[in-house]
Amino acid sequence: MDQLLERFLSYVAVETQSKPQARQVPSSEGQWTLARQLQEELIALGFVDVSLSDHCCVMGTLPANVDWATPVIGFISHMDTSPDFTAKNVNPQIIENYRGGDIALGNGDEILSPVMFPILHKLIGHTLITTDGKTLLGADDKAGIAEIMTAMARLAKSDTPHGAIRVAFTPDEEIGRGASHFDVEGFAADWAYTVDGSDLGEFEFENFNAATAMVKITGNNVHPGSAKNVMVNALDLAMRFHAELPAKEKPQFTDGYEGFFHLHTIKGTVEHAELMYLIRDFDADSYEQRKQLLEEIGQRVSKGLQSECSVKVEISDSYRNMREKVEPHPHIIELALQAMRDCGIEPNVKPIRGGTDGSALSWKGLPCPNLFTGGYNYHGKHEFASLNVMAQSVDVIVRLAELAGQKK
Repeated sequence: MDQLLERFLSYVAVETQSKPQARQVPSSEGQWTLARQLQEELIALGFVDVSLSDHCCVMGTLPANVDWATPVIGFISHMDTSPDFTAKNVNPQIIENYRGGDIALGNGDEILSPVMFPILHKLIGHTLITTDGKTLLGADDKAGIAEIMTAMARLAKSDTPHGAIRVAFTPDEEIGRGASHFDVEGFAADWAYTVDGSDLGEFEFENFNAATAMVKITGNNVHPGSAKNVMVNALDLAMRFHAELPAKEKPQFTDGYEGFFHLHTIKGTVEHAELMYLIRDFDADSYEQRKQLLEEIGQRVSKGLQSECSVKVEISDSYRNMREKVEPHPHIIELALQAMRDCGIEPNVKPIRGGTDGSALSWKGLPCPNLFTGGYNYHGKHEFASLNVMAQSVDVIVRLAELAGQKK
């Protein structure tokens, strides 16, 4: 656990926040810094075929230590942190043997409370790693990186039988670009697992279908004193558009397999307004119906407007549900569940209410479900990790490698 903690703290010290406005991949220089560090660590562990691509993807192979044929499995985590909250000068706090109650974050007024985050009740006695209340932590997904590296170090130094294992660390997952430059053929694994989940035992092989909708509204602005029958207020049209969406199909009212429309940004004036929606649904047919509904609302709101006024809906797909690509390979799922049970962990199979690199990679031909990491409350100042759960993730990765390497 000491080595696991040491690795994790060294990774979160590197600022790797992705930048949505950037055009290049990776979107931030810090990702190069961490990638070179990981490249050196893999070489030091005895990995072969270690590479760093032009788009900042690190890959390497831990050679097999058995003389029979085995599948090649992979483990993948992403290096960037979310752009939703600052990641500059991360200053982790270590709370050993957590006894319950509120945790003060730094010297300010911020606290991590089990009243707001009941998951803390399950973590009594754990070593917790928190923020100081001023930044996010970066457990998403540097916990996954630390776990993969620690598991590989254990395998490299032990006699545990295993086949060839491929690892990869990707950039810009948080802004949906990392997997677009991932060389699936070059990775050359039969299947892989992203290590990018959360609570102990979580295992996911399905995720949202996702799209982004831009609603662009053009109105007609004149002096309000002479506006009668002339002015068309784009902001009024924006409110009318939003009011036509199902009131309860929003993120704050949904969970499990329920989809939603999420108004992510709105801006505008009387002359022009713009709404940006995130569309999410697990079911492919319902997903298409959601997109169609936005189109229909746009047509209704724009009906009867002056010729120079308009409501335009532009929809672009972001990622798709990996279930369609993973489920035809049930052994990939069963192997992960067996590894957890062998480690004394009860699997918690659930859908990802979001997306991962594993979704895009599954659709590129690399089936890639998702394993837990022990990180919680991602993307904000209340983010934290349980070192105990992180250590259990390491155990599962090692056991997975052992199971995949067994002689048939």
